[in-house]
Amino acid sequence: MTDSQPPATSSASDTSATAATPATSAASTGRPLASMLVIAYNQAQQIGDAVRCALAQTYEPLEIIVSDDASSDATFAAIEAALAGYSGPHRVIARRNTVNQGISAHLSQLAQMAHGELLFVAAGDDMSAPERCARVVDCWLAHERRPDLIATDLADMDEAGHVHERVSPTELDGYRSFDDWLGRRPWLIGAAHTWSRRLFERFGPMLPGAAAEDQIMVLRAILSGGAISLREPLVRYRRGGLSRKRRYKSVDELIARMRQSNRHGLAELAQLQRDADIAGLGERMRAAMAPKLAREQFIRAMFEARSLGERIALLARSTGVKRGLRIRMFLYASCPAVYAPGIWLKRVVRGERG
Repeated sequence: MTDSQPPATSSASDTSATAATPATSAASTGRPLASMLVIAYNQAQQIGDAVRCALAQTYEPLEIIVSDDASSDATFAAIEAALAGYSGPHRVIARRNTVNQGISAHLSQLAQMAHGELLFVAAGDDMSAPERCARVVDCWLAHERRPDLIATDLADMDEAGHVHERVSPTELDGYRSFDDWLGRRPWLIGAAHTWSRRLFERFGPMLPGAAAEDQIMVLRAILSGGAISLREPLVRYRRGGLSRKRRYKSVDELIARMRQSNRHGLAELAQLQRDADIAGLGERMRAAMAPKLAREQFIRAMFEARSLGERIALLARSTGVKRGLRIRMFLYASCPAVYAPGIWLKRVVRGERG
């Protein structure tokens, strides 16, 4: 996703696959209504697979919201093509934003639109197994609807669609308190997460600008009904998607990405602090995140400084930030050409290996 901007009015087309409303569908089956939130941005080549996998879900009642975050390519046309002629049991909504919102604001917007008790996150370049929703709902019901987040395993899939090894993020069952989360931040992949609606009812929408929504929502769950792991590979996680490691062609591209990560980091810290405040843990979060906040604020200040003198002053007085980081950021902001030979060499080496 690109940088977040203020929420914008979105245009939408709504296609209902059945005459039943979400509420009556859930009431008639006795099973909870689930919502699958399929988010896409500049994924015209992959989004069709993600949509078809959503439509193929065996679970009912299910509503599917497919949303394009103001892509600059043909993503929305690909969404419409994948939905054309659908006449299955699920209620489907296709929509697009007029202005790019970024991951956190986009998902929060869809969570507010959705009617389900459980909200399934589905990335536009991944593929959900047909039984994904059914297996997760069964797991949630087996735990008496207590967990507020369920994370599944994934199957690593290359860009050609070939499945490789299993991907198993951090086991979440052992995270029972804020201390557990502070002591060992989990490694997560949000594209395989399912949230309860309760997390938004208690904490509200996520702030715009955060990219690591997985960390935000896991902390919310730990502070509420709990987070658990379902050790089944129910999502094919596309290698080389939006989350891939970037290969930079120039120092300018590297710095642009660095500044974007800085904005995301500050937004995530603001969200974590706000959620901790709501949970009555604000002072503990503030103390725990103080070193990281100091680093991110220093990076922002270094790049926003208007003169060499301001940057030198920042370098000298920001003693709460490690010296190595201060020097690197000073060089990136003041004389980025120093790093150009290294980037060129990495490109040469990668070219030889390729």
